[in-house]
Amino acid sequence: MAKENCLVVHAAGRQLDLLRGEAARLAKDSKLGWWTDRADIGTRFCFEDAKAKEAFALTCDNFGIRCRDG
Repeated sequence: MAKENCLVVHAAGRQLDLLRGEAARLAKDSKLGWWTDRADIGTRFCFEDAKAKEAFALTCDNFGIRCRDG
């Protein structure tokens, strides 16, 4: 799987559930696929499009959740 449109998120529990819901909403609105994968530290959220990744990064920032390219 390609990792060029991925972000590693540092969240757990309800925050992670919230982010999964937001990722699903973004992907559905864009008609794109997305998936999660385990990272060394955190969870990797990957999208089929760079714009969806950028929108998800903004969502993380709005919720005060740390994320980085990954």
